[in-house]
Amino acid sequence: MRKLFLTAAALSFAAPAAFAGGYEKPVIEAEPVVVAAPSTSNPALVVPAVLLLAIAVAAGGSSSSSTGGSGS
Repeated sequence: MRKLFLTAAALSFAAPAAFAGGYEKPVIEAEPVVVAAPSTSNPALVVPAVLLLAIAVAAGGSSSSSTGGSGS
């Protein structure tokens, strides 16, 4: 009986220390999410576009310079 009394006394003195600060909700910080912005220029589309532009300029320049054989 004495052991039971000493155990109960020890627990009764230790219990308030466990709750001394009260309950506080744990703070969970969310990690920032980094969203990669899609690139506006795709090299697979830029190269053919530049080639088409170069061909159009070459074709447009050669047809206009060949007309008008007499120069004044």
